[in-house]
Amino acid sequence: MANPYNAPTPPAPRPPDTRPLRRRKRVWLGGSGLFLAGLLVAAPGNGDEQQPVQTKVKAAPTVTATVTTTPEPGPTVTETVKAKARPGPTVTVTRTATVAAAGTDSGSGGGGNSTGTCSIVSNSGNCYSAGQFCRNSDHGATTTTASGARIRCVYSGNAWRWKYA
Repeated sequence: MANPYNAPTPPAPRPPDTRPLRRRKRVWLGGSGLFLAGLLVAAPGNGDEQQPVQTKVKAAPTVTATVTTTPEPGPTVTETVKAKARPGPTVTVTRTATVAAAGTDSGSGGGGNSTGTCSIVSNSGNCYSAGQFCRNSDHGATTTTASGARIRCVYSGNAWRWKYA
């Protein structure tokens, strides 16, 4: 253990530089050269902002040249294509006739089960009712429901639907 009453020993002195003097000079010269090269490269970039603005505007001559060429007509090729006939929409009219039975009173006036005629039917053969979607071929068309109320295919609420007319 060391004696606490003794002064601490001073650190060892730095050993002398073992590099020769000419090498130290080369390092300083190389660093200085790089610094100067950086200044020369950066100087032209900063000098653009300090140049005076020229106040006179010199008029430059304007030259306009227009060249118009007309293409020569080429050969005309005509191809004849026979169009195939597309079948149009089929409209089926169904009429229902009611016959009064011999023993019934037909003049009761009102509360019977009267069936109407629907000129436009669905693909399954049923009459449309209000609120159902319309086919593309039925846009704007008018028909009747099974009960005889008139309905029309109109666009509402981003869809084509049958509405009461």
